[in-house]
Amino acid sequence: MIIYDYRCANGHRFEGAVPAMTSPNPACACGAETNRLISRANIGGRASAGHSREEMPTTWRGIGNGDAGAVRLWHERMTKREKLEEKYPELAGDRRPILAHEGAFAAAPLRAGDDLAPAVAQSTWKKEQ
Repeated sequence: MIIYDYRCANGHRFEGAVPAMTSPNPACACGAETNRLISRANIGGRASAGHSREEMPTTWRGIGNGDAGAVRLWHERMTKREKLEEKYPELAGDRRPILAHEGAFAAAPLRAGDDLAPAVAQSTWKKEQ
């Protein structure tokens, strides 16, 4: 069954169910002829994960030199993001702290828990020397 919105010639509005899109419109309770109305459209697949942690300001200037409104805004955004990451852990990404990001680890930062030998072997630092 498909539910449509209808309006009769006398101005009455109602919802009605029909078995198929090609079915005739149902009659109004007053007996007048009816026309289908354009219903609201639901567009799926448009959800947003919001701002990522990488987009969050990390400096004093980034939050407007401590502007209370900016701090509150980013706090609200990150609180929403944390709740979303709790529900969908795949959005969180790699949250391990970075131990080294310069020199040999410029291209691939070393994170807590990484094996040091493969990380050094993959770095361009040895090749430069």
